[in-house]
Amino acid sequence: MTTVGADAVLAAELARAAGRMLMTLRAEMGFDDPRALRDEGDRRSHELITAALADRRPGDAVLSEEGKDDLGRLTADRVWIVDPLDGTREFGEPGRTDWAVHVALWAAGGTGSRAGEVPGRAAPAGDLVAAAVALPAAGLVFCTEPPPVPASPAGGPARIVASRSRAPAVVDEVTSALAGQKLTLGSAGAKAMAILRGEADVYVHAGGLYEWDSAAPVAVARAAGLHASRIDGSPLIYNVRDPLLPDLLICRAEYVRDVLAVTRPSAGDPL
Repeated sequence: MTTVGADAVLAAELARAAGRMLMTLRAEMGFDDPRALRDEGDRRSHELITAALADRRPGDAVLSEEGKDDLGRLTADRVWIVDPLDGTREFGEPGRTDWAVHVALWAAGGTGSRAGEVPGRAAPAGDLVAAAVALPAAGLVFCTEPPPVPASPAGGPARIVASRSRAPAVVDEVTSALAGQKLTLGSAGAKAMAILRGEADVYVHAGGLYEWDSAAPVAVARAAGLHASRIDGSPLIYNVRDPLLPDLLICRAEYVRDVLAVTRPSAGDPL
């Protein structure tokens, strides 16, 4: 097995283990105190994943939503980008399955070149090389290797999936331009995986996302042959000083041109 293949297996193992723990925690604590459940889920999942990475990949850096950001990662060759519990709100609501665990690995060089730094960025050029997204309440784990096979398109109007609580205006603009239907889900991972599962066609978001929100979903989506970029069509760049990466487009290839025709004018200057 290649190193990247072993890293993908590890990502899936960690996402699956954290998901099982979170399901057990839900059963044990119940939903009477959603805030306590959410906080405990965030903490325990972070501790489980980071402890395992310290044991299995002791030389690697980690960027986790729930951890202190060590900027030493900017000169590291390998950085795990982790969201221990994405869709925390949904995790704390009984019956909801649209929450996820994200585990991704960024490597200097990646699939591209390491020739210099990206303009305006503090990190060496690199790319996402392995990842997994677990949907524990649905009993599913999606991994970059072997690459997942997207479900066949359903036909009919394009289905645009957006945030439950803070869908940006661009979602309505894209939905109108494509004469589509808007769907709402929680976790970014759940939304991206809805495209793989044949439940949606386009996921577009602007504002309020960080590297850990999108790294694993983007890596898995790309492995499956889906389009993933900023909403102006520029590349998604990870392991930079400021982890804010506020906009995202993941979609089936046949929708790229029409979506970008809408989102490029409103995207502003790439970060």
